[in-house]
Amino acid sequence: MSEAGSVGAASRGRIGVFDLVRGFSVISMVLFHLCYDLKFIAGAQLTWFAPPLQDVWRCSISWTFLFVAGCMFPLSRDNLRRAAEYGAVALAIWIVTSVVAVDVPISFGIIYCMFACTLVAWALHRLGLLPRGCAAAVVLVVMFLALQGLADGTVGIGALSWEVPSELYSTPWLSWLGLPGPGFTSGDYYPLLPYLALYLAGAALGTRWSRKGYPEWAYRAHIAPLNLVGRHALLVYIAHQPVILGICLLAGAL
Repeated sequence: MSEAGSVGAASRGRIGVFDLVRGFSVISMVLFHLCYDLKFIAGAQLTWFAPPLQDVWRCSISWTFLFVAGCMFPLSRDNLRRAAEYGAVALAIWIVTSVVAVDVPISFGIIYCMFACTLVAWALHRLGLLPRGCAAAVVLVVMFLALQGLADGTVGIGALSWEVPSELYSTPWLSWLGLPGPGFTSGDYYPLLPYLALYLAGAALGTRWSRKGYPEWAYRAHIAPLNLVGRHALLVYIAHQPVILGICLLAGAL
């Protein structure tokens, strides 16, 4: 990309493409949770809402959130405060879902993952060890894919896969990392591994883009409703599930 075709992030306002993509993913998330609650709480006969469609849809949302959050890491003025906000919301979600017990409590969900990944990236940045560039991003994406089976006891891709020692899953204290212990359950499970690798892949590219400059179209990307939702993604995440649950519980009672 030439100097004439790009603009440094520090000299411009918000980068519209990030809000746009996040806004689309947030709306997709709301629809996903609506379908989930209608089927598993209200008892609606949504036969099409099942694997593999359900799994692909879920991944398209969470993977996008984490990658875009990583891309935006170099743009934040205070990533430690950002991590603290995610951590507070994650703790509140665990408390509420444990007390209300409408479904399986959420122990290490997507917001916990955003907290943990942002905190680790902040520490790596402070130490001068934050990955940078396209090559690092590619390596991290391969690592992310290779660790997809970690929670089930394997690592690797295809024929190049190995079993993880079962002793690592015998303790309840490593579930946060990606090694769920005996009897572990969670309504939403996004541990530090493998998802840190995807977040850092985004951060590696985001660091490169913030230094080299973003193309003009990245700033101009704008669909008003999507960008508005994308700017307030965390607020929508907090608010949407109680509303949907209320609707589904009401529908189930009628």
